[in-house]
Amino acid sequence: MNRKKTHKEEDMTPRKTIVARQPHATASEQFRTLRTNIMYSGVDDPIRSVLFTSAISSAGKSTVAANMAIAYAQAGVKTLLVDGDLRRPTTHYTFEVTNRNGLSKAIINDVPPEEMVIHTEFDNLDLMTAGPIPPNPAELLASKSMGRVMNALSIQYEMLIIDSPPLLAVTDSQLLCSHADGVILITDVENNNRDHLLEAKDLLDKSGANIIGVVLNNREEKRSSSEPYYYTEAVTEN
Repeated sequence: MNRKKTHKEEDMTPRKTIVARQPHATASEQFRTLRTNIMYSGVDDPIRSVLFTSAISSAGKSTVAANMAIAYAQAGVKTLLVDGDLRRPTTHYTFEVTNRNGLSKAIINDVPPEEMVIHTEFDNLDLMTAGPIPPNPAELLASKSMGRVMNALSIQYEMLIIDSPPLLAVTDSQLLCSHADGVILITDVENNNRDHLLEAKDLLDKSGANIIGVVLNNREEKRSSSEPYYYTEAVTEN
C-alpha cells in the first residue's frame, strides 16, 4: 500500500525540468508557446517580470515556473528565477543547490542581491533561492528593502520569473504582485475548483495585478496510440 506523501516530503521532491531534459516533448513545446504568448502580451509595454501563483497548493506552479525560467534562458534571455515562497521554498530542491543564502537574507541583511544569486547549470539562467525561512515572511515581502532588492535585480536581468505561495493560503502573493509586470495563475485540471479560481482572481484584481494568463496543468491528451499523457497548456488573456 502506498503511503501518501506529507507536505514536507512533497516540497523535497525535485520538480521535473522537462524543457531541459526532454526538449522535443509536447510539454516542452507548450512551455515555449507560453513564453511566446507572454512576449506578445506586452508588445507596447514589454513584460520583464512574471509571477507564477495558484489558488491552492499542489497545482504545479513551482514546476511551471522552473520550466519557464529554463525556456527563457534557452532563448538567450538573461533570466533569474526567484523563489518568493518564504514559507515552503522548493527551488533549491529542483536545482539541487544550497538554501543557506537567498531572498530572505538579501532583505534582512540589506546586502547586494547579486551576492545571493546562484549560477545554474543552464546558460543564461541564475537562481535566487528563498533563503532561510523567516518568522515574518509577509512583513519582509512588504518591506522597502524588498523593493530595493527587486529593483536591483530588474536592472541586472532581462527576465525575472517569480515563484510565489498559493493565493488562498497566505497574503504573500498579493504583496509580490507589485514587483511583477504580469501574473499567471496555475491550476491543476484534475483538482480544479472553479470557486477557488474565482476567489484567487478576485484577490489578484484587488491587488492591482496584471493577470496575463492561466496555465492548465496536468491536462490529459489522448494520443493516437491510445496512451494518455499529461502536459501543460497555456491560456493567455487578450
